[in-house]
Amino acid sequence: MSTRINEEDADTVFGGPSYPVQHEDLKKSDRIDESHDNHSTGTHPKNLERVSLHEFSKTADYALEERPFFVPIAKDGIIAALGRIDRQLRDSGRPGLLSSKVPVSWTGREVSPGFLGLIKHGGLPKILTKPGRYPGFPLRNWWSRQWCGTKGLSDTAIQFQGLTVVQVSQNQAAVISDPQNRIFVVKNSGFVAYAIDGTYDVLAVVDQTHLSTEIRDTVTDAILGSIAEIKMRSHIASGKEQEYVVALFLNIPANNCAILQRGDDLELLPAGQHYITNPNVTLRGLFTLGENQLELPTKDIYTRDQVPVGLRIYLKWQLMEPLKLTTHGYNTPYDALRDKTQSILTQIVAHLDYGTMVKQRSLGPDNLEDGSDPSSAFIDALRTRAMDEMHEAALEYGIILKDLAVIDREFKGDIASTMDKLTTRALQAQVEAANVDRENSNKVKQEEGALAVARIKAQSRNAQADSEAYSVIAAAKAQAERTKIEALAEAEAIRLTAEADAQAVSIRAAADAKVTDQFARGMEMRRVEVTRVQAFGNKTVFVPTDGTGVQMGNAMAVGMAAGMANGHEA
Repeated sequence: MSTRINEEDADTVFGGPSYPVQHEDLKKSDRIDESHDNHSTGTHPKNLERVSLHEFSKTADYALEERPFFVPIAKDGIIAALGRIDRQLRDSGRPGLLSSKVPVSWTGREVSPGFLGLIKHGGLPKILTKPGRYPGFPLRNWWSRQWCGTKGLSDTAIQFQGLTVVQVSQNQAAVISDPQNRIFVVKNSGFVAYAIDGTYDVLAVVDQTHLSTEIRDTVTDAILGSIAEIKMRSHIASGKEQEYVVALFLNIPANNCAILQRGDDLELLPAGQHYITNPNVTLRGLFTLGENQLELPTKDIYTRDQVPVGLRIYLKWQLMEPLKLTTHGYNTPYDALRDKTQSILTQIVAHLDYGTMVKQRSLGPDNLEDGSDPSSAFIDALRTRAMDEMHEAALEYGIILKDLAVIDREFKGDIASTMDKLTTRALQAQVEAANVDRENSNKVKQEEGALAVARIKAQSRNAQADSEAYSVIAAAKAQAERTKIEALAEAEAIRLTAEADAQAVSIRAAADAKVTDQFARGMEMRRVEVTRVQAFGNKTVFVPTDGTGVQMGNAMAVGMAAGMANGHEA
């Protein structure tokens, strides 16, 4: 038999070391990995030798049995395997499988490269392996034959007149039923078989990484893995057909596992792709080995003075040894923790009074270390007893409890209604006091706001006055500077004008002095006289300022002065 099936990796069926577990000898201190390192532990009876890998979950691999006319597909492919089957049939005195017809190129039925031609010859299969055309004559070659088409050499499954060809890829697994209805699985390989008695039936070709049914944790809704059940139809005595599960495929993600069961024995199945064909082995459950957290309410618990109270707690855990959990009969870690938590909290609360619990609402990181709290009895009891006992109990089930906190508590019955009324009144008083404080605070803020506004206005007026005074001073300085500049400019202008006039007079006098002609002098005197008359008017009397004119003028002045003096005396 070919090495392709012999070399099929058994670890792909069931991977990772694990061993059967006996209920009666399981101890709390035993761990899964201890059974891997020791031949005899508390998990196994003293006289039980170390079992091989998944010993009890394996079944006989019928694909490896020596059977007639069953040839694995080797590296040389399907046609070579068909040739070996043909030789076995001819050596046993039976008709061969391969047709002796020779193809032509001009007419007939066509067989393309990569395909097989199928012919039914008297109820027996005949296979055309060579590409080409096969004519329909001479008639003696075809009168008992029937052309049945072609099949691809790469098809996963071919079934024709008792001939079965199966070849699967890396991610596929074919579930086969042999002529004796025994089930085997073909992975990463294939075979060619011709059934003389019965048939080889291909029940399913499974995609191992995309199984049909997804399994989720009913509590945390985490994905635990996926499974696919392969069923076979069987005829019973009444003539009806019934379906039976003949194989179970599992795809378990990383950090998850499965528990298998056979009778009272349990076995751990690690992450990976697996299948089970042993009818005595069932799937107990899938589990996650990662951290989980959950909030859950407890049932009503009675205090020492018979007051019912309900607690809401927070749990965080990690399942480390699923075998211990299933050995105790629990299907999920939540079921084990819930029952144990209810039992421990019932014992603790039963020793506490209502007055002790009413003052403390929760148990968490903020109040664990507050020893001055008047309700420290409740806190200490939860901290020292509940957490310690829960941790110890969780280890018994293979669980590590990482956190426990009481989030809230609710009193029930008559005391609950009374407390609601008191709480309502207290809240109303708090609301009223808060409203009064809010009104007072608003008034104070309003006064503070008004004072701040007045202060800002005063500062604004001061700034405005300073600005106006500065403007007046600046304007006065500017006006004085302007007047000064104007006076200086006017004086300078007068000085320049006087200098210009003096220079003009001097120039004219010099010019006049240079005139020596008497006629010219006379004409100039007359022009001066005309100018003077024009300046003072034609009715002005000019008194001579030299010679006789001067004396006459002085006499007139003396006479007028004497006349004015006599008039005053009279």
